[in-house]
Amino acid sequence: MQWRCRDRIIDLTRPVVMGILNVTPDSFSDGNRHATRAAALERAAQIVREGAAIIDVGGESTRPGAGAVDEDVEISRVVPVIEGIAAMSEIAISIDSSKPKVMAAAVAAGACIVNDVNALRAPGARTRAAQAGVGVCLMHMQGEPRTMQNSPHYTDVVLEVTEFLQSERRKCIDAGIAPESIVLDPGIGFGKGLEHNLTLLRELPRFAALGAPLLVGVSRKSFIGRILGKAVDERLYGGLALAALAVSDGARIIRTHDVAATHDAVRMVGAVLQGLEA
Repeated sequence: MQWRCRDRIIDLTRPVVMGILNVTPDSFSDGNRHATRAAALERAAQIVREGAAIIDVGGESTRPGAGAVDEDVEISRVVPVIEGIAAMSEIAISIDSSKPKVMAAAVAAGACIVNDVNALRAPGARTRAAQAGVGVCLMHMQGEPRTMQNSPHYTDVVLEVTEFLQSERRKCIDAGIAPESIVLDPGIGFGKGLEHNLTLLRELPRFAALGAPLLVGVSRKSFIGRILGKAVDERLYGGLALAALAVSDGARIIRTHDVAATHDAVRMVGAVLQGLEA
């Protein structure tokens, strides 16, 4: 299994880790910790050392209740960091954005992946992604970040998320994005209540069977805190349990803040499931 991202092929024969690098002042977990270019590049170097295959750079928080950020402000945050990472490492760089202008600027700076919580539904987003030949991650989200956790409702959450991902994947292919460039994300924690999240996690094999690699992000999510009674910085073990579960159920990419620990957990599950030489 492979993920084609511009002139790069990411091998997904074994599951890999996508390390989160938020360069924002207000992210729920690490807001303002990497808001300067120097701090962001220091963290990026650490993510590389810890074994990630991808760095996902975000300049706008998507936490519940987060406010919108002007696209030029977002560009000013992410482009210098992406340029710096590209200059110091061969690691694949992803831009976490829903704005076509930001996507284009990030790709010009060295990104080869667009990770969009809005599944490339903004006008012009699919066309730009197709023209650039980037890898894309299409995520399901009910609503938008500012309001997504205000009483999310589903009749059948698995069916509705499945139908959305299948539909958006088809639209991307019709727009010229190569099928092998698309991965899917059920959007754990994005417009979902506690039971929705648990149901989606129980049913991950259904998403892994949709014909595209599956990305799962559960790192430090609020529902872990709700179940375990843990603060944001105390959710590592819960997140590792879910990462191991996701990989055993077919996820090929795990997006996380906690790269070193998650890399080890994912690697161990892979060794058990596939053997050392697979």
